[in-house]
Amino acid sequence: MNGCFVELAIDIVGGKWKGIILYHLLDGPKRFNQLRRLIPTVTQRMLTLQLRELEEDGVISRIQYPEIPPHVEYQYTEFGKTLQPIIQHMQEWGKLYTEEYFADNQS
Repeated sequence: MNGCFVELAIDIVGGKWKGIILYHLLDGPKRFNQLRRLIPTVTQRMLTLQLRELEEDGVISRIQYPEIPPHVEYQYTEFGKTLQPIIQHMQEWGKLYTEEYFADNQS
C-alpha cells in the first residue's frame, strides 16, 4: 500500500453521509427506515449507496433476518467497531468547534 493512510481512511468514511450513518449506528443496529428518519435529508438512493459502500469496505454488516416481511438491520462489524471512538471524538470536536466558532463570532 503506497500513499497516505489518512487518505485511505477518509476515502472509506468520507462523503456527506457516511460519517452521519456511522454516528447513528453507535448506539446499536438500525433498520434502513430508522436511518432514513434519523437522516431526513438523505435520499433513499444515496442512503442505499452509502450503506453498500460501508458494507463493501467491511465497516458495517447487513443482517437479514428470515422473517416476513423482510427484516434487515445494519450494524458495525467487529473491525468497524474500531472506528467508534473516532466517530465519537469527531462528534465531540464538532460540538467544541461550534461552541468556539459561534462564541468568537458573537463577540
